Amino acid sequence: MSSALADLRIEIDAIDQELLALLNQRARVAEKVGEVKKREGTPFFRPDRVAKVIEKVQNSNTGPLKTDHIAAIWREVMSACLALESVVRVAYLGPAGTFSEQAALQFFGTSIEHVPCASIDEVFRAAASGSANYGVVPVENSTEGVVSRSLDLFLNSPLHVVGETSLMVRHNLLRLSSSMEGIEAVYAHPQALAQCQEWLTAHLPDATRHAASSNAEGARLASTNPAWAGIASERAAAQFGLHTAAHGIQDDAFNRTRFAVVCLQRTLAMPPASGNDCTSLVVSVTNRPGAVHDLLVPLKKHGVSMTRFESRPARSGQWDYYFYIDLQGHPTQAHVKSALTELQQLCAFYKVLGAYPASE
Repeated sequence: MSSALADLRIEIDAIDQELLALLNQRARVAEKVGEVKKREGTPFFRPDRVAKVIEKVQNSNTGPLKTDHIAAIWREVMSACLALESVVRVAYLGPAGTFSEQAALQFFGTSIEHVPCASIDEVFRAAASGSANYGVVPVENSTEGVVSRSLDLFLNSPLHVVGETSLMVRHNLLRLSSSMEGIEAVYAHPQALAQCQEWLTAHLPDATRHAASSNAEGARLASTNPAWAGIASERAAAQFGLHTAAHGIQDDAFNRTRFAVVCLQRTLAMPPASGNDCTSLVVSVTNRPGAVHDLLVPLKKHGVSMTRFESRPARSGQWDYYFYIDLQGHPTQAHVKSALTELQQLCAFYKVLGAYPASE
């Protein structure tokens, strides 16, 4: 090793010790913050506060670190400090190794208590019953569209949305060997099977396809039989000791899934406006000519942009529908408040699902 390299490593070691001292200094202040929050009864986790801290640090960055990397570093720092204030229990579609788990870690950081659930219904139940502080559920995929079960559960749930995160989804074919020879069956969540159907048809036309409760469960099943394969993440491969027989087999190279972070109002009330917010609601209208068009009039009148509009059958037998709408802005903003007031007057059913900082 050259003397120049040795000197640089000594310098890095010294900086690491300075960083450690500063991180512990921050952690001690965070513990004091936690004591104040306990006395005042205020929420320990505030997604709007996390977003503002990260944005402030990113804006002050003048060095070679990339802004995305700074966000990841600070999210972990804040997650570790929050764990000193209070344990945050997060429910998600499990088992370990799912994209839902990855989304939870991306939003909260790794210093959380994991509550893996067998279904999206169970995630909602865990957050609604208080056995978890928060739930993370998939709501939309760029290839396959909405996750209908999540939308349906929002209708009667006491939970509301306090945050969102978007995840680039890369599906991999996993099995006990690195070869693609001799694969008789492929197991994965129905959404993953749909997102990879063209690849599977082209490369494994004779393999049967089987729906699993999650991609991680598909990977677990693949670990029990050498003739089976699963579609899942690299994290799941490590979790179940599998080889990656094929990388990135999703039909859409830019496949993304959007996840909602949900909780009870008493856990965290609607976050205040951050300046870059999304408001989600579900409505229904009387089945009459022009009814859907009328829903859009208040939005146009008050200059509110709509970023999503999805319909789901009401299952009433009358061809009625619920409409799920995402708007840019926060209900406390004057133009959004005016639009929502007029919109509500047109609806037979009206429910704000949440207002929260929008993900990038």
